[in-house]
Amino acid sequence: MIEVEPTIVTLSNGIRLVYLPTTSQVSHMGVTILAGSRYEESNEEGLAHFLEHCIFKGTEKRRSLHILSRLDSVGGELNAFTTKEEICVYASFTTEHLKRASELLADIVLRSNFPSKEIEKEKDIVLDEINSYLDSPGDRIFDDFESLIFKNHSLGTNILGTKDSVTAFGKDDLLAYTKRFFFAENMVVSFVGDVPIQKLIRRLESDFGSLQHSAKMVQPKGFSGYEPFKIRSKEANFQSHVMVGSIAPGYDSEDRRSMTLLTNILGGPALNSRLILSIREKYGYSYNIEASFSPFADTGYWSIYFGTDQKYIDKTLKLVYKELKLMREQALTQTQLKKAKEQLRGHLALSFDSNSGLMLGLGKSLLLFNQIDSVQEIYQAIEDLKSSDLQEVANKYFDEKGISELIYEQVNE
Repeated sequence: MIEVEPTIVTLSNGIRLVYLPTTSQVSHMGVTILAGSRYEESNEEGLAHFLEHCIFKGTEKRRSLHILSRLDSVGGELNAFTTKEEICVYASFTTEHLKRASELLADIVLRSNFPSKEIEKEKDIVLDEINSYLDSPGDRIFDDFESLIFKNHSLGTNILGTKDSVTAFGKDDLLAYTKRFFFAENMVVSFVGDVPIQKLIRRLESDFGSLQHSAKMVQPKGFSGYEPFKIRSKEANFQSHVMVGSIAPGYDSEDRRSMTLLTNILGGPALNSRLILSIREKYGYSYNIEASFSPFADTGYWSIYFGTDQKYIDKTLKLVYKELKLMREQALTQTQLKKAKEQLRGHLALSFDSNSGLMLGLGKSLLLFNQIDSVQEIYQAIEDLKSSDLQEVANKYFDEKGISELIYEQVNE
């Protein structure tokens, strides 16, 4: 468990740093930018993700090979990812190579120049990624469900984009996107490692000092108008895939922690979740069944996924709705609540055990909230939850009238 609380510092150019010291020989550093796919315009679907790919393809002083080799040559790692809300570029390295890692991250974020020849090559890579996704109904159903939940909103667009949108992107699109979102107030540097904070600040001031300023962070377009749906189509080959879910609280809601605990009880990673014990262990209808809660800054959604044989779809659905009804109608006993809290705290402790994951989580928390909850505060918030809180949230979000279904049935039964 983390015993030391992170420090938050605003550098002279407005960029925020969240810093957590460790005694490990390995350090982790990331730059998280509020520029994910929900901020794309209607003609930019997939641009944030495409930019994440192309950001490694050349800067004013480095070619692609030099970027990819700079940390790899000393045993470090460089990577990036895109979500609905952020783009993150990050590195893991032995602490002695702080200067090399910081300068490289700054070079990529501040000075990528997107060579046209490299852009064209990267289009084929992303198109292959799209084809791989389209070829897997078990993966595609998650994104398709999200697109229906957030219909006609950028939260519902696919992060990968479409074949047509990706093919149309050019250098000017990438440069314009970075100009809109890559500024000091709209990003956070997160660091977990064994470097004195003043040394790190001097390093970042040197490497990121030329980053452009703006008056404020970008603000997302809010979502409203969710409409429940029930859709079945012939999309699967060897197994049917089912998504059940609805709208849920966002990071800014008081209901967030109750929803986290509810979905963990219902179908979290533990093998003793209610859905696992009922549907997998008791009836044997599904090997893979899980519940999840996906919060964004201002909204979110919960979902239950399972894969099953065609003949078990309706039987499994009936059991899922039975568990949701129990959540609404029966409050947890004090013993059940205590066990559920202890289990969630254990899952959190395991997540805190990864310094790389911790670094990424700190960056996201500061970017979205402009604050970091201490481990003690997180645990106390869980401890403060009452059975009545969970039941109230269950009735609010698990109401059967508001639940949607997306089912991919087997083509050849």
